[in-house]
Amino acid sequence: MESADEIKTLEDDGINWRTRILYPTLLGGIVGGGIGRTVYGRELMSTYATNLAIVTGCYCGAREFVRVSRHSGPDNLVDSAIAGFGTGAILGRLQGGPAGAIRYSIGIAIVGTGVDFAAIKLRPVFKNMYESVVVTGDEKKKGGFKWPEWLPIQVLDEEAQAAKRAREEALRARIRDLTKEES
Repeated sequence: MESADEIKTLEDDGINWRTRILYPTLLGGIVGGGIGRTVYGRELMSTYATNLAIVTGCYCGAREFVRVSRHSGPDNLVDSAIAGFGTGAILGRLQGGPAGAIRYSIGIAIVGTGVDFAAIKLRPVFKNMYESVVVTGDEKKKGGFKWPEWLPIQVLDEEAQAAKRAREEALRARIRDLTKEES
C-alpha cells in the first residue's frame, strides 16, 4: 500500500487533467448539441449536448481513475475498455435498469475504446500538421496549420493582400459609377 507521500496525481505523470477530462467533455457537449440540432432541431439540442457531455465526462474520469489505479500509461486501451464497461453499467442502470446496464456498458465500452484508438492513431497526423513549418524565401513562419491550396480560405502574404485591396477598390469604384448612372 502506498503512503501519502507516494500517491501520484495526473500532474505528477505529466498529464494535464484538462486535456484528458475537461476538453473531451466540452467536445462531447458540442458534438451532442450538433447531433441534437441536426436530428431533432433546436428543441432537443441542449438535451443531447448535456447528455453526451455527462457520458463523456464520466467516461474520461473513469478512464483516468482506472489508469491511475492500474499504474498504466495514458494510451492503454484496456483502461478505456474497463472505464467504458464501468461507466456504461452505472449510467445504464440509472437509465434503463439491469438490462440497460448491460446494453450501455457494452455500447460505451465499444464507442469509448474506438474513439481512444482513433485518437491514438490520429495524434501523429495532427501533431505533424500543427508543427509544420512553412518556408517562404529566407523567412520561416511557424504557421501551425496550413490550409490546402484548393480551399478558398487562404492566408495571404502582404503582396496578395495589396492586390486584393486593389481589386476591391476597383470593384467599389465600378459600383459607384453604376449607381451614379442610374440616379
